[in-house]
Amino acid sequence: MIFVFFICAIFLFSMKTHAQSESKNVPKNWQTFAEQTDYQKTPRYAETIAYAQKLDNASDLIVYKSFGKSGEGRDLPLLIASNGKTFTLEAARRKGKAIILIQACIHAGESDGKDAGLALLRDIAITKTRADLLKDTVILFVPIYNVDGHENFNAFNRINQNGPEEMGFRATSANLNLNRDYMKADAPETRAFLKLWNEWKPDFLIDCHVTDGADFRYNVTYEFAHHAEVSPFIKDWMNEHFDKNIVPKVEREGNLLTHYLQFDGREVSKGIETFIPTPRFATGYVPLRNRAGLLIETHSLKPYKSRVRGTYDVLRYTVEEINRNKASLFEANKKADAETVERGKTFDDKRQFPLRLEITKKSTQFDFRGVEYKLEDSEISGIKRIVYGTKPLDITIPKFDEARISASAAPPLYYIVPPQWKDAIEVLQMHGVQSQRLQKPLKIEVESYRFGDVKFANASFENRVPVNFKINPIKETREFPANSLIVPLAQETANVAIHLLEPNSPDSFAYWGFFNAIFEQKEYGEGYVLEKLASEMLAKDANLRKEFEEKLKDEKFAKNPFARLSFFYERSPYFINQRIGIYPVGRVTKKLNENILR
Repeated sequence: MIFVFFICAIFLFSMKTHAQSESKNVPKNWQTFAEQTDYQKTPRYAETIAYAQKLDNASDLIVYKSFGKSGEGRDLPLLIASNGKTFTLEAARRKGKAIILIQACIHAGESDGKDAGLALLRDIAITKTRADLLKDTVILFVPIYNVDGHENFNAFNRINQNGPEEMGFRATSANLNLNRDYMKADAPETRAFLKLWNEWKPDFLIDCHVTDGADFRYNVTYEFAHHAEVSPFIKDWMNEHFDKNIVPKVEREGNLLTHYLQFDGREVSKGIETFIPTPRFATGYVPLRNRAGLLIETHSLKPYKSRVRGTYDVLRYTVEEINRNKASLFEANKKADAETVERGKTFDDKRQFPLRLEITKKSTQFDFRGVEYKLEDSEISGIKRIVYGTKPLDITIPKFDEARISASAAPPLYYIVPPQWKDAIEVLQMHGVQSQRLQKPLKIEVESYRFGDVKFANASFENRVPVNFKINPIKETREFPANSLIVPLAQETANVAIHLLEPNSPDSFAYWGFFNAIFEQKEYGEGYVLEKLASEMLAKDANLRKEFEEKLKDEKFAKNPFARLSFFYERSPYFINQRIGIYPVGRVTKKLNENILR
C-alpha cells in the first residue's frame, strides 16, 4: 500500500511539473522543427529563417526582416507581430500599443526561447488560438541573437544541459559573450541591438536563457531588477503584475516557478543568493533605460520539451498581462523617465546614484522545492561532491535577497568628454545618449578623478584587459578644446551615461579600458639628472626630506636605486605635468551657457 502511494506521489509530482500547456489545432505543415522531432532537436539557422519567412508569407500579422549583420555577415533575424499593420514605432504609438521585445539564443546553446517564440507566433498568426495577444501589443521577436555562435552547432556545447541533441555555442564567432557586451558594445550584434532598441523604444524586454547549477524541481526560474538599480515605479509594476498575476497562471499550466536560484558555492541547506546583474547583462542594462527586463532561466536538467513549453507559458501570460495592463505599464515607464530627466536639472552633492550593489548577510526563510541529495567524498576532486537523487525534498533554507549600495556618485549636470576619446564618444552615441559639441575652447572648473592603486587584470576578459583602481576626487580648472562632447543629464538615457562615465561603475569606460593610455608614462628622467634634481628638492623642502627618510625605513625601497630616484621624479613638476592617472572626463555641476554649444 505504501509502495502504491509512493508511485502515485511520484506520478502526481511529474504531472504537476511537466504537463504544461500544448499548442492546439496545429496543422502538420505548421509544426515547428522542435515539435516535429518531439523536442529532440532544435532547428539550425537556415531552418529558423525559413520558418520565420514562411510566417511572414502566410500572415499579414507577421513581418520578417533583418535588424543587422553578425561578425561573419549573417542577417540578424527579427519577427514583428502586430495587427492593424502597426509595424513601426510611430504606428504602434498612434494605436496605443505596448511594444514587447523578446530575444532568444543570446547564448546560442540555450535555444528554449527560440522554439517557444516560434510556436507562440504561429499560434497567434496561423492557428489564431493566441491572436488576442496582439490586441494591444506589438511583439518584436529575435529568435536567434547570436547567429554565428548558433552555427557552431554540435552535441558537446552544453555539458550541463539535458537536450536538445545538438545546439549552438555560448559565444560569437569572435568568442564574445553578447550578454556581457551591452555597455561596451564591442560586437556588431550589440551595436545592431542598440540601434533596434533606439528605433523601437520597447516598453518591456524578455531575455530567454537556460540555467546551470544545482538540481531542483522548478522547471522555470526567472528574475527582474528589484533593488536600487531600477526605478521603484518599474520594480513595483513587476512585483504587482509578474509575481502576483503571471506566476500563478504559468504554474496552473503545470510549471513550477521561482526566482532565479544562485547557490554561490553553498551546499543546498546553506541557502540561496539573489543575482544582481550589472549593466553588461541584458536585464542589467534595460533598467538603466527605465524599462522592465524579465530574465527567463529554464532549468537545464529538465527535458527539453518541459523547458520550451515552460518558456512558452511565461511568454504567453506575460504578453497577456501587458495587454490587460498596458496603461499601468506606460505610467510606470513614464514616471521612471520623468524622474530621471528631473534629477538631471539640478545638482545635489548629497543625492547619490547607485553604481554597485552587493548582497548583505541578512536572510529570510525560503521554502525550497528540491530533490534529495547527499554529500560524499570524491577521489576525483579531493573534496565533497554533491550527488542528487530523484525524490522530492521540501526544506526551508535561507534566502539572501537584501542589497546594499557599495559604490555611488552624485550625478553632475553635465559630463565633458574631450574629442580625442573617439571610441568612448562613439559608444555613447550608439546608446542613444543625447549630446552637444563645444563651438570653441572652454576654460572651466570641473570635478574629476585621480586614479591610484591601478591594477590591470592578469588575463583578457571579453577581448579587453579590465582595470581596477581607486579614485580620488579632484577639482581643477581645465581648458577643453572645441568639439568636446557635452553630455547633459536631464535626459532619459542619463543612467546609461552615468554608468559609462563614472569610473566606479562596474561597467564604466575606465573599467573596460577605453582610457588605458592615461596610465602610461611617456617621459622619464635620466639618473644623473634626477640625482641633481633630488638634491635641490631636499634642500628646499624639509617635509619632503622627512618623507624620504621615512620611506628609507622600508628595506626594499632603500635597496632599490630606481625607486629612490622615482620618488623625487614623481613629486616634481616634470612628472605631474604629464597628468598620468588623471581622468580626462570632466564633471560640470553648474549650468552652462547655451551659446557655447552647437
